[in-house]
Amino acid sequence: MAAKLVSILTIVLLLLSCGERAQPYEWDLPQGFPAPDIPENNPMTKEKVALGRALFFARALSFNNTTACASCHLPERAFSEPKARSVGASGVTLKRNASALVNVAYAGTLTWSHNGLRHIEQQLMIPLFADTPIEMGVTNFEDVILARFNTADYKSLTRAAFGDSVLNFDRIVKSLASFVRSLVSFNSAFDDYAYRQIDEALSPSQLRGMELFFSEKMECFHCHGGFNFTQSSKHAFQTLTLKAFHNTGLYNEDGNGAYPIDDQGLIDVTLEGSDMGHFRAPTLRNVALTSPYMHDGSIASLAGVIEFYAAGGRGKGINNPWKSQFVKGFDMTKQERDDLINFLHGLTDESFIKNKNHHPPIPAPSTIIMSHN
Repeated sequence: MAAKLVSILTIVLLLLSCGERAQPYEWDLPQGFPAPDIPENNPMTKEKVALGRALFFARALSFNNTTACASCHLPERAFSEPKARSVGASGVTLKRNASALVNVAYAGTLTWSHNGLRHIEQQLMIPLFADTPIEMGVTNFEDVILARFNTADYKSLTRAAFGDSVLNFDRIVKSLASFVRSLVSFNSAFDDYAYRQIDEALSPSQLRGMELFFSEKMECFHCHGGFNFTQSSKHAFQTLTLKAFHNTGLYNEDGNGAYPIDDQGLIDVTLEGSDMGHFRAPTLRNVALTSPYMHDGSIASLAGVIEFYAAGGRGKGINNPWKSQFVKGFDMTKQERDDLINFLHGLTDESFIKNKNHHPPIPAPSTIIMSHN
């Protein structure tokens, strides 16, 4: 009881330390859905989400005024990007496909292959400050970048969110994390059918595809299970993350299971041989909007993805010794393939894509254009 009281008091004090007008953020969730698990040192407020939204679309946050978070995470693409691999502010092609930022507030782990990144605040440090490769390129340009936001617009947003007008990178990270957490999506045709009990929400073809998705024949649900269609999930009532990383047999460079040396997955973090080629199973919500697919964007279409799993992998990868037991291949008819694709389209949430609060604020808050030299 005492511990619970201390926790409540901590949250209250944190809220009081924000702006005088700061209001707790209200989640738009279906009835009965759990709230996301929010860090105690960064409670959600409407004002922080507003500041984070402005920053998310601000190119001034990159060292050379060329790249915003939204450059690689487009709202109309469910905050993914229609490129195989993203390009950083310096023009260097990155090694991975930009993950869709859908229900990331529920993510138990973050990025394609890191089991230690469990809070968005941690993950944001990589695109902002990493220099190998450069994404936003903030390192060594911190003062220059902060000076660009020394405007009346951003002072007002910062004061509302934090109680004074001083914007620093701790507040930038917390605000960006708050905006990204606000990107929840639970208004697809599947949600209407499964949670709102609207029987006609899914077509006969989509219903057949749903049966295939959850069948032992195709095994999709083993890695893309739960209400967020990924094993990498946690929320207020679930603190444990199920097996989040899998080798799908995409590669087998040496006949012994090796993935391309520039990106070998979870093994690059854990140094455990059994983690070779293990990548996080992403959410399938809005998946029809997030092509190309896989960690390196090497499969162009949903049909291609399904055919890849039907084959049990790709090329030599079919015999990868580290491949998941659930990627064993299956026979399917053209009708079954089409039904499964139609079901995956039933996970698209049009209201999420069109939500004006997920797009750039109009007018955009002003920044100061300065040289990055």
